[in-house]
Amino acid sequence: MSTTSLPSYGYAPPAFTRIPSYSAEPHEYEQRLAWNRAPRRPVGDFVKQSKGGNMSLRLFSQDDNASLPVYGYGDAVEGTVDLAKTDGVTAVEVKIEGSLRLREVAEGGTTTYKLCLSKVTLWNKEADSGPCPSSLRFSLTLPTTFSDGRDTYPLPPTHDVHLSGVPGFNANVDYGVSATVAKGKATTLLRLGNGTVSTPFIYYPRTRPALPLPAAMRQSLDTFRFVETPDWRSWEATMKARSSGGRDIHCQLYLPASRVFSITQPIPFHIMFSSSAFSLAAYLPYGPMATILSPSRQFTRLKVIRQSIVDVRNAMILGTKTDMWRVDTIGEAEFRHSGDGPDWLAFVGEIRIDPQVKIGGFKAGGLTVKDFIELSMLPPDPPRAPFSEMRLVIPIRLVTDPWSMDGQGLAISDSDFSNPPTPTRPQ
Repeated sequence: MSTTSLPSYGYAPPAFTRIPSYSAEPHEYEQRLAWNRAPRRPVGDFVKQSKGGNMSLRLFSQDDNASLPVYGYGDAVEGTVDLAKTDGVTAVEVKIEGSLRLREVAEGGTTTYKLCLSKVTLWNKEADSGPCPSSLRFSLTLPTTFSDGRDTYPLPPTHDVHLSGVPGFNANVDYGVSATVAKGKATTLLRLGNGTVSTPFIYYPRTRPALPLPAAMRQSLDTFRFVETPDWRSWEATMKARSSGGRDIHCQLYLPASRVFSITQPIPFHIMFSSSAFSLAAYLPYGPMATILSPSRQFTRLKVIRQSIVDVRNAMILGTKTDMWRVDTIGEAEFRHSGDGPDWLAFVGEIRIDPQVKIGGFKAGGLTVKDFIELSMLPPDPPRAPFSEMRLVIPIRLVTDPWSMDGQGLAISDSDFSNPPTPTRPQ
């Protein structure tokens, strides 16, 4: 085929008379779909000096007047080692360490896991020419996982928990950074030998829910029941009637379907009790709100409980695990009456986590921390109560931060929930 007969094509690029303008914030007719902003780091320094004042360890990106340095998921431990005198120095090294220690009281068993160990030589007389600098900068990145030889886990947060009594346990997750200055023999003879300055630091990895909390449920105008949506999920339990003529009470507890909650946000809930008018009237003194018959104590409680499990020996005796655990209440619900009828009684409210709680659940080697929501009705005198005890336990995940569209923190979904802990009496 001859190319002489092909038509020619011409293209004239369009003339742009005006370049569109952009702004950091959306206009009224625009919507922000996603925003991945780097988290802001503090701008202060944390300084730890040696006893003699000859050397100091300076750590960057810390809050002013912080009692200890704080680092998050995958952060870099950055700073300088500052020397007042460099005479006789042969090497300068910085090291970060982490450990998980599990100790069983009475039995005497102890297990230690190395969580991280990173070190760097900042200056060495044999490898570097010239005198040792008076200030040496370093940067060591924290790992995000560790292995106990069998499994790999996310690097656990700084944490300590113990169980008093016999048997009992102590569990500690600790991290630290140290700087060591080595000096020659002549300097050592003058009692100006090797020096080390170290400090513990807190490791708090930030996590957040993958989804925001849903809008509150509404009640049907026809049936007065809560209108179920995919954003909410119900769990059911029954209070068995003990008195003649009484009927069982059916309980429906509604929680956000994701079951992933921030420790800084109240956890919303809805709850409905259904039965005969006679049984509901008999239940009121044992309900979640104060009454004339029970002005200072509520026997129906909704709370967040935390189970801490320690397995020092990782063994089985007669088919039973040798682990130990303790259960603590870390959040209590506040109830509000939302309606009632001849055969139903409804409440709404929130569970607030204790402000002292700083971390969510995790598993690391022989230490496991799990969180649950527990709905219980525990009458003060069970043989004389009109209803039997009731207990409903729902696994949840607690995270450090609320949901955010800027994507800060590691998103946690509704997977890998734990089995409920062993029942406990209220504390």
